[in-house]
Amino acid sequence: MILFSQADKYKITERCHAVVYVGFALFCDKIVCVVKFCTLIKRRGVHMNHSFNEQFLRACRQEEVKHVPVWYMRQAGRSQPEYRELKQKYTLEEITHQPEICAWVTKLPVDQYNNDAAILYKDIMTPLPAIGVNVEIKQGIGPVIADPIASLEQVEKLGTIEPEKDVDFVLETIRLLRKQLTVPLIGFSGAPFTLASYLIEGGPSKNYNKVKAFMYSQNEAWQLLMDKLGDMIISYVKAQIAAGAQAIQIFDSWVGVLNQEDYRMYVKPIMHRIFTELKGEGVPLITFGVGARHLTKDWNDLPVDVVGLDWRYPIQEARKDGITKAVQGNLDPCVLMASWNVIEEKAKAIIDQGISQPGFIFNLGHGVFPEIQPETLKRLTSFVHEYSAEKINSGK
Repeated sequence: MILFSQADKYKITERCHAVVYVGFALFCDKIVCVVKFCTLIKRRGVHMNHSFNEQFLRACRQEEVKHVPVWYMRQAGRSQPEYRELKQKYTLEEITHQPEICAWVTKLPVDQYNNDAAILYKDIMTPLPAIGVNVEIKQGIGPVIADPIASLEQVEKLGTIEPEKDVDFVLETIRLLRKQLTVPLIGFSGAPFTLASYLIEGGPSKNYNKVKAFMYSQNEAWQLLMDKLGDMIISYVKAQIAAGAQAIQIFDSWVGVLNQEDYRMYVKPIMHRIFTELKGEGVPLITFGVGARHLTKDWNDLPVDVVGLDWRYPIQEARKDGITKAVQGNLDPCVLMASWNVIEEKAKAIIDQGISQPGFIFNLGHGVFPEIQPETLKRLTSFVHEYSAEKINSGK
């Protein structure tokens, strides 16, 4: 019980998300306020559990950390024997639609590797059926769209998402994980261009000719598609945050195929709207794409907290080029197939660059692939923690 005089004002900071019940009682001729918190703080990593690991969230906010936080894109899934065994019984869709199983898959790499954040296990295609897209994840191929978009009429037929109804399984998974995890949970979505590339190409592409031709030749349809996908992403991500996601990464995996001029004209406006809408939710926002070094200055202009870098762009060069946000990355995942001496040397170089300024999260420059051994990831996490802690402490 907390007592306040009539003159006191109780404020809930932006770092809190709590339900407050206020009652009044007359005591010694003064009005007192009885404040009871009945919902655990959800946002910004504020946590009543003293064992909660905030290092990832602190790095996102460019605050001081005890060690460099680590997580890996695609850390849950194909490289884990337990996951491969699970896939013999269930498809990806079946796993993601069963919250208990999906939560277990999401949490597994945190338990195995001691990572500083979990990322929700699901696919960037997950919200698309809700707006009328017939998509199937085919083994060895990836997402396949039954009726690829080729006209304005098809774009106009796309609907809207109602997250609590359409992706309730995602939100329930998040709620379960928030009860189980002692590290932050990252939610995510695909970005409009990357989602559009699948919708228009009909599946994975090597050259993205169809999506670029559509963008250049059907301006009205393209703008409408960006707006509809943007609306879907905003609703979808806000629902993830409301369910308990403590950070959000927007994957624009394939936007690097655009030059800077086209990005600014056809994509950046919707990205700005998305991140502006999400900024008010009070959680760190991360953007990432592959082969997009030429676009990172534009990303830095967006209302994001963290810029993800692939393995082609050294962190020190990114900062010299004007990246002022926290950075995340960027070990080439192929390095993890080399000897430990090579891995350690490459990791040291990235850590040394990253910790030269506040705001650095160690990750790969793209996702974990199936051939990478879990023991290697576990050893790498331990090394990053120990080496960075020593360097940080020696610099104080």
